[in-house]
Amino acid sequence: MKGVFVTGTDTGVGKTLVSAWLAQKWRADYWKPVQTGTLDDDDSTTVGRLAPDARIHPPAYRFKAPLSPHEAARREGARIDLSALIPPPVGGPLVVEGAGGVMVPLNELALTVDFIERLKLPALVVARSALGTINHTLLTLDLLRRRRIPILGVVMNGQKNPGNRQAIEQFGGVPVLAELQPLPAATARIVAGLPDPAFQLLDPSAS
Repeated sequence: MKGVFVTGTDTGVGKTLVSAWLAQKWRADYWKPVQTGTLDDDDSTTVGRLAPDARIHPPAYRFKAPLSPHEAARREGARIDLSALIPPPVGGPLVVEGAGGVMVPLNELALTVDFIERLKLPALVVARSALGTINHTLLTLDLLRRRRIPILGVVMNGQKNPGNRQAIEQFGGVPVLAELQPLPAATARIVAGLPDPAFQLLDPSAS
């Protein structure tokens, strides 16, 4: 399967926007396996609105509370089973969006990084550009490397910060593939107007 797992250094760093950008530009399939906080519009709905050319697949698990997946599931008397997180059949690239960062628990034993490892997809790390991002990003990259998960690179969201970008590339040993500036609003038209990604997906079977 050719695709990418979009993870982040934290919650609210812009994973859904980046996922919509990639899904639209690559005409890819999009899948968020575990969705919490479904009382409002969820991320699958948002990506469907921002990326009309993408094919949206429903989550395997949906929970109402805007909490970590393991806790949101527990409150509804459920448990997330990693073996039930089976990627949908696709004819092209698949963009998978995770919940929060790599150390977010999915159940009492498994973390998100365990799920990424099972999928055998390269990871794309979404990070803020502001103060604090160096530490958060380097910790995320370190864990992915220790688990031998291929890293596509980093996308930074927010006002450009050349010093932070240089530090992440130098100490993280990865390229910052894109820097997305703050948007006045997130609409399909604005996402369509973003530049095409200057990078390609990796095919895990070729490595």
